[in-house]
Amino acid sequence: MSDDQETRRRWLTGRHASAAVIGVLTLVLGFAIAVQVHANSSGDSLSALREDDLIGILDDQNARADRLRQQISALQDNLRQLQDSGDRSAAARRQAEEQAQALGVLLGTLPAKGPGVSVAVTDPDGKLGGEDLYDLVQELRGAGAEAIQFGAVRVSTSTWFDGAGGVVEVDGTQLSAPYRITAIGDPKTLDTALNIPGGVAATVRAAGGSLTVTELDVVSIRVTTTLPKPKYARPSR
Repeated sequence: MSDDQETRRRWLTGRHASAAVIGVLTLVLGFAIAVQVHANSSGDSLSALREDDLIGILDDQNARADRLRQQISALQDNLRQLQDSGDRSAAARRQAEEQAQALGVLLGTLPAKGPGVSVAVTDPDGKLGGEDLYDLVQELRGAGAEAIQFGAVRVSTSTWFDGAGGVVEVDGTQLSAPYRITAIGDPKTLDTALNIPGGVAATVRAAGGSLTVTELDVVSIRVTTTLPKPKYARPSR
C-alpha cells in the first residue's frame, strides 16, 4: 500500500470513528429529551399549585430546554469542525478521543469528577418503591446531571429499579434505606430540580421520609459500569 493510500485510509477511519461517536451522542441526547418529555407528561396535576410555584416550574423547564439546545449546538459545531478542518485526519482523531471520553462519562464506563450534589433519602416506613427512586434519578438527569451514582451502583442509560419496603434493587444490586445518591452537574440547578414543588422531595415527604440535598464544589464518582455486549447487533462497514 502506498503512503497516499495509507494516509487516506487513516483519514477515513478517523472520520468514520468520529462520526459514529457523534451519532451515538446524538442518540443519547435524544434519549434524554424523550425521558424529559415523559417525565413532564406523567407528573402530578399542576392545577392546585400557586402562581409562584407554577412560575418556578416554568423557569426550571426553560432552563432544561436551554441546556439541551446548547448540547445540540455543540454537537453541530464539532461536526462542522470535522468537515472544515484542513488537517482532517488529526481533527478526526482528536474529536473522536474527546467524544469518547464524554460518552464514557455519560454512559458510566469512566470515572468522573466535578461540582455536584450529595442526596440523602430516608424511608423509615418503607413506603418508597423502585419507581419513586427512579423518578429521583430521572429528575437529576433532566436537570443536567452528567454522572450519577446511586449507593454502590453507577447509573447508566439502561439502569433499572425494582422493589419496595425499604429495600430496592438497582441493576441487580440490593440497597436498603437510607439511600445516598451523588451526582455531577450544576449544584444549584440539581438542588432546585429535586425540591421543585410537587416533585421528588414532596413524594418522599408524603411517604414519611426526608430528602436532603448538599451542594458540593467537588464530587468524585469512581464506580463504573460495564455496558452489555450486543447480542444481535454488530458494527457495519
